[in-house]
Amino acid sequence: MAAPAGLPAEAAGAECSEEALAAALADVPELARLLETDPYLKPYAPDFQRRYKRFNQTLTDIGENEGGIDRFSRGYESFGVHRCADGGLYCKEWAPGAEGVFLTGDFNDWNPFSYPYKKLDFGKWELYIPPKQNRSVLVPHGSKLKLVIRSKSGEILYRISPWAKYVTREGSNVNYDWIQWDPEYSYKFKHSKPKKPKGLRIYESHVGISSYEGKIASYKHFTCNVLPRIKDLGYNCIQLMAIMEHAYYASFGYQITSFFAASSRYGTPEELKELVDTAHSMGITVLLDVVHSHASKNSEDGLNMFDGTESCYFHYGPRGTHLLWDSRLFAYASWEVLRFLLSNIRWWLEEYGFDGFRFDGVTSMLYHHHGIGENFSGDYHEYFGLQVDEDALTYIMLANHLVHTLYPDSITIAEDVSGMPALCSPISQGGGGFDYRLAMAIPDKWIQLLKEYKDEDWNMGNIVYTLTNRRYLEKCIAYAESHDQALVGDKTLAFWLMDAEMYTNMSVLTPFTPVIDRGIQLHKMIRLITHALGGEGYLNFMGNEFGHPEWLDFPRKGNNESYHYARRQFHLTDDDLLRYKFLNNFDRDMNKLEERCGWLSAPQAHVSEKHEDNKIIAFERASLLFIFNFHPSKSYTDYRVGTTLPGKYKIVLDSDAAEYGGHKRLDHNTEFFSEPFEHNNCPCSLLVYIPNRVALILRNVDLPN
Repeated sequence: MAAPAGLPAEAAGAECSEEALAAALADVPELARLLETDPYLKPYAPDFQRRYKRFNQTLTDIGENEGGIDRFSRGYESFGVHRCADGGLYCKEWAPGAEGVFLTGDFNDWNPFSYPYKKLDFGKWELYIPPKQNRSVLVPHGSKLKLVIRSKSGEILYRISPWAKYVTREGSNVNYDWIQWDPEYSYKFKHSKPKKPKGLRIYESHVGISSYEGKIASYKHFTCNVLPRIKDLGYNCIQLMAIMEHAYYASFGYQITSFFAASSRYGTPEELKELVDTAHSMGITVLLDVVHSHASKNSEDGLNMFDGTESCYFHYGPRGTHLLWDSRLFAYASWEVLRFLLSNIRWWLEEYGFDGFRFDGVTSMLYHHHGIGENFSGDYHEYFGLQVDEDALTYIMLANHLVHTLYPDSITIAEDVSGMPALCSPISQGGGGFDYRLAMAIPDKWIQLLKEYKDEDWNMGNIVYTLTNRRYLEKCIAYAESHDQALVGDKTLAFWLMDAEMYTNMSVLTPFTPVIDRGIQLHKMIRLITHALGGEGYLNFMGNEFGHPEWLDFPRKGNNESYHYARRQFHLTDDDLLRYKFLNNFDRDMNKLEERCGWLSAPQAHVSEKHEDNKIIAFERASLLFIFNFHPSKSYTDYRVGTTLPGKYKIVLDSDAAEYGGHKRLDHNTEFFSEPFEHNNCPCSLLVYIPNRVALILRNVDLPN
């Protein structure tokens, strides 16, 4: 379970002298602002000072030795294989453990040693191959290539360049092939990047599973068929998973083998660029799910053992392996690893036009224990000291600095379960520099309630606490469920709510069963209260918005390599005879109302009521009045609800409406007038009819839109 964020954690025993505090304030430009926001962090001022100085010193070193981070992060312009203007080929690699490096491929009939690299300083190798006499391209587009590495033990190894921009697997081959990607006509972007959204509504997406057919879907399919749905649903951002090339499809894209290659199983690099460009034309921001927390253990088509040693890109020994993920861990203090990872960040921004990143596995990066076996309580001692991997933290700060320097409107999101303070504070305050963190405790809470408690035993105060428990001025992405809950072995909210009846009782031609009725009503309520109360952004995994009836399971030996569950059945929402359309309609109108009213970019909600017996939660945000009745059976006539804004109110969203699969118990022409009657510490109040299992949003029509 995710750590509680923003708790006034225990600081007992932590001390910071006046001299140490003054020194930290002098070194970190805006540390005073962070400590003013959270005085409990004062004992840890020297930690923030040390972190900031390490970041600043690394940035200075890059400037002195590489001409600045701008130049340093362009490694892909020289490393790898490049066609020169004269038709020749320039090649460069970093292989410090190699005794010899050679280039081979179709172009030289796979002679392994005819093109040796020249050894340079600092483990680098360089090769220039002059052009043919007719100045034609030496290595044409689509040619296969390999690096040949002679290790110090004399072993001959065939490798793919870490900087390879396109790799693919033919037929039943186990390993991927490195393909020279140098098309005569590369895709030209037609549309400018959209402005940074004020309220982020993210549609978490996986290209490969985006078709209802039992096959791997393509970039083209996603562009033509899924992007219009996302736009219609009111999402202004997509987060693309499993784009960085990964040999094992069932890894969900989290075991990366080629960091600079867009996955070829969905199509070509140019088709991915078209996808991003088309999204931009719709005003949709596009984020990449970037995996810099670990890498696949594959050696023949991955980074592992690239130069014949286990410590080229990774830590040597046990520190270089993640025990749970069975993958390799980067040596973030290594100069060339920094170049590789920062260049990778820039590559996806520049070459493909991505607008930012969701950084996967940040908890694993932040701590030497990688979060394994840790039950983060929120005690500040857990976030400082020797358990923190400050090499990785320095890289995180450099990556965020680079992203926001290159493109100030870019967005970075941290997947961190620990709740580290200041991770989403500006670097100038000593923070990590992320824009948002995922509010990972929220889906855990909903699953716990559905799994362990009867509806009448739900604790309203605990729900509100979980949804509002976040650090002040550190923005969160709220979500009721993500891809994690959709995977086989877990259950989506819809499955927890309706289970097997989803297969038999979702037809509008049959009466509501108690299970389906409860499921549809609570599905809407859970998503709306999470959207409205849980953060400064909202995320949904593709298909979950309409209660996708099946789990997600990629083809693997355990399921006979079946694609049956590696798909999304969007067509279910298009069938007027099925109730999935109701959930889809509600999700669309919820998002579009947020677009108009902007509650995600408004200050945190003022919660006026969390009544345990009545199961009522009421709060105000963005001048809207939100009312939730979670009671399984009780409806309330003339229920008094507090408000801080006097005036006339009307219903603008009603989960009980017919178009959302509700029971039509409310008249939307009704006008509600506030009275100067103090209630629940609010100066005004109004009387409302609130049916059971209903969520309402009321707008004060006396206020401007």
